[in-house]
Amino acid sequence: MATLEGLQAPAFTLKNEAGEIVSLKDFGGEKYTILYFYPKDMTPGCTTQACDFRDAQADFSEMNAVILGVSADSADQHNKFIEKHGLPFSLLVDEDHKVSEEYGVWVEKKMYGKTFMGIERSTFLIDPTGTIIKEWRKVKVADHIREVLEILKTLSSQ
Repeated sequence: MATLEGLQAPAFTLKNEAGEIVSLKDFGGEKYTILYFYPKDMTPGCTTQACDFRDAQADFSEMNAVILGVSADSADQHNKFIEKHGLPFSLLVDEDHKVSEEYGVWVEKKMYGKTFMGIERSTFLIDPTGTIIKEWRKVKVADHIREVLEILKTLSSQ
């Protein structure tokens, strides 16, 4: 997929773990949005990534950024994940993977010789005007949160 950097972020409206409606426009004009797509709640890599975002929550808040996680898991599954790991941000339900498709992260994957469709771990940094200013695709969890924070620090010092 071609890069989305510099383009308006695809608008979305999804339910979060509590059944509340969350839209990208809810944060427009005032906050940076860190929209991260991940394959599945409770799996090792996704747990590490979510906990890394949790542990850096105060740093992101200081830079006027909100964190939103997105996967195809159900609200019930998201609630269990949030409770188990004390996640201080919303996880959005994309069961029909429409938003994942709009961001180009619903892709063909291979594991154990089987081919299937799923979410490719990806993060999008969206500015208050709704423009994608940075995207990370095929994210490796180690050091990822540090990279996102560094970009935000650069932006907030301008």
